[in-house]
Amino acid sequence: MPTLRTAIEINAPRAVVWETLMRKDEWRRWNTFLFDADPALAIRPGHEIFLSVRRLEDDEFTDFEPIVTLVQPQVCLRWIAKMPGFKSESAFELQDLSPTRTLYTHQQRFKGILSTIFLPFIRQDEKQGMKRMARQLKRYIEHREYREYRREKRDRRYGI
Repeated sequence: MPTLRTAIEINAPRAVVWETLMRKDEWRRWNTFLFDADPALAIRPGHEIFLSVRRLEDDEFTDFEPIVTLVQPQVCLRWIAKMPGFKSESAFELQDLSPTRTLYTHQQRFKGILSTIFLPFIRQDEKQGMKRMARQLKRYIEHREYREYRREKRDRRYGI
């Protein structure tokens, strides 16, 4: 089964990374690869969500409606998107590296007769998009965490 995978270390606790992933209505603030097309749809196992993907930053959007298959808080989010002859499973996994560092992994597995036709055309762009999303997630979280740390430090200093 063909698989694409990317991973990145994020300087933030796992809970912070998870919270950011679960707020799909805010993905557009930091993510140029994957967009929430319907914020009203909650991320819950067995339920469909409506997303758009843009593999390259200047590409058109491609809409899809995956079914959430697993929500293991602060550990894993997984969904499956299907069409006749093609199935894509996406997994977002978090692992503690230390109390303040998290390993974020995004993996996609492809199955079906049409995956052998589609994958050669999208593999490189999909992988670039996954890497871009990982870098943007890291930058967004670390920048936000640093601002909050400075604010807390300032508040303690001035007794606020």
